[in-house]
Amino acid sequence: MHPPTRDLPAGTVLSPEVADALSAGRPVVALESTLLAHGLPRPENRAAADDVEGAVRAGGAVPATIAVLDGVPHVGLTAAEVDRVCADPDLAKLGVRDLSVASALGLSGATTVSSTALLAAAAGIGVFATGGLGGVHRQAVDTFDESADLTALSRTSLVVVCAGVKSILDVPATLERLESLSVTVVGYRTTTFPGFYVADSGSTLDWSVDDAAAAARVFAARRELAPGAVVVANPLPLDEQLDPDLHDRVIAGALAAAEEAGVRGKDVTPFVLDHLHRASEGATLAVNVRLVLRNAELAGRIAAELAEVTR
Repeated sequence: MHPPTRDLPAGTVLSPEVADALSAGRPVVALESTLLAHGLPRPENRAAADDVEGAVRAGGAVPATIAVLDGVPHVGLTAAEVDRVCADPDLAKLGVRDLSVASALGLSGATTVSSTALLAAAAGIGVFATGGLGGVHRQAVDTFDESADLTALSRTSLVVVCAGVKSILDVPATLERLESLSVTVVGYRTTTFPGFYVADSGSTLDWSVDDAAAAARVFAARRELAPGAVVVANPLPLDEQLDPDLHDRVIAGALAAAEEAGVRGKDVTPFVLDHLHRASEGATLAVNVRLVLRNAELAGRIAAELAEVTR
């Protein structure tokens, strides 16, 4: 079994380390840049960038942070390029639909889950680590607000390690949509779907895997059957999660603040995350970083196992 055929946009830059690893069949893990540019506050985001890449390495893989710089997709960033992503307050947020605009107009932006997944799979990268997926927003029945992450994962073949979906979303509706889109979802050592900042979202899963090797085998089988992602939902340990009472309180306050401010669409998530950080006095930030580090390390281990499966 061989990795997917590479079909990267013309001019895409692969960092030397990532290019060497891919050509040699060594494990690589994709990382999104929206987490750095829009999900974590400055200057904490810059230290987190190094820590997340370090967690991938600890798991046994090469990290490939993805972004678009001056219209050019980059798969794997230099330290100076990470500095740029973390420091620029005007960096655009680029989903799949935005990549062509950024490319044609020479713009820079951080990639979301959907666009990171697209570029990673095109590069032949089989594993992607993130914090939480996008999904169906609350009140979506009126707003039709649903993340492009879901449809992107339905047609992109890779493993996505996450801590569930962001707590501000409608979790049951998101799981229903993932089922309708035939995205495979497994819990990591659990059949409880995690709620991002908390270990239990209140929803359950049909399937779980006990180790990284099993996750790699599930993806290898999925890739043989049909396009589409395997989502590995990796909950925080109970002693590392956000206090559930604090979680419910700050989420309710953040959503109310977004509604009062009239925030809509792709601006909701960064607005709410910033509100949560301030309202929880930094507690949500600490949890966010912890869960991303855990996901990155697990993704590294899955990538290492996948490299063995596909040799």
